[in-house]
Amino acid sequence: MSLLNINNLNIIYNTKGKRIKAVRDLSLNIESQDSIGIVGESGSGKSTLAMAILRLLPREISEITGGIIFDGTDLLRIDEEELRQIKWKEIAYVFQKSMNSLSPVHKIGLQMSDIYKVHESNAADKEIKERIFELFNLVNLSKGVYNLYPHELSGGMMQRVSIALSLLHYPRLLILDEATTALDVVTQGQILEEIIKLEEKLKLTRIMITHDVSVVSLTCKKVAVMYAGYLLESGYVTDVLSSPKHPYTRELLNSYPSLTGDRNSLKGIPGSLPDLSAVHQGCIFADRCKESMDICFISEPKSIEFSNDWKVACHLVGGVYGD
Repeated sequence: MSLLNINNLNIIYNTKGKRIKAVRDLSLNIESQDSIGIVGESGSGKSTLAMAILRLLPREISEITGGIIFDGTDLLRIDEEELRQIKWKEIAYVFQKSMNSLSPVHKIGLQMSDIYKVHESNAADKEIKERIFELFNLVNLSKGVYNLYPHELSGGMMQRVSIALSLLHYPRLLILDEATTALDVVTQGQILEEIIKLEEKLKLTRIMITHDVSVVSLTCKKVAVMYAGYLLESGYVTDVLSSPKHPYTRELLNSYPSLTGDRNSLKGIPGSLPDLSAVHQGCIFADRCKESMDICFISEPKSIEFSNDWKVACHLVGGVYGD
């Protein structure tokens, strides 16, 4: 059953006299209890897309059109009070560097209790404490953390606290934005394992924003590949990361260590992201693509759907150029 439908989403930033097209005509369907990783270079629009879901982008400089439908409700059309009933209760967000967001002069338990009361103002202290201890157990933290200050915790423990905070009201959708990037490999692996267990226990749906393709390969069912605001390829991890159809996906994978064995050398992608305030004709990736053809610089490719919900926007896989 579909939980989140993003339809023809466009996001423009108006800043310093320019109109930055951060997300362009993006459509994505996320089923209940899906886990989808959104990957791409820095500046590809991943975090912008994620923050738009909860309307966290600054209204004074951003224009958003299209639809973001969560369980039948268009989040872009409801008022602030309606959104407040969904934000953090139905949809929760773990931000980049969220471990730095807590007050350094208050104990963890007090801060979590105060945050819980924002939505449940009449909750008893005993009830809140029991909920916090339950979440500590889920994310592998001891009850003693309740009476500690943030500076007394390691990076891994702080990230677990951040995840526990996001789960205070047992949301249906959890968005993780580079949530484990600052951690060492061992701690990152432990937290990712715990997240997968949480999904099974709490029936969570997860969106994971990350640069790390290996994280998506190991922890997500599906993947969406973004570049310069466009969704270029999406589908099941077993399809897209095993046999990518879009040249950008292939180049992205070549810039990471092999997911299945040794690789002699890693290759970066020549060039850089295009100017998102400029008018572009044809495929947005054409200037950097080794396989580009004349049509790639003239006509924007449409998304082609293959079997098993696999979608690709590339002239190489459509029409007379089909593979």
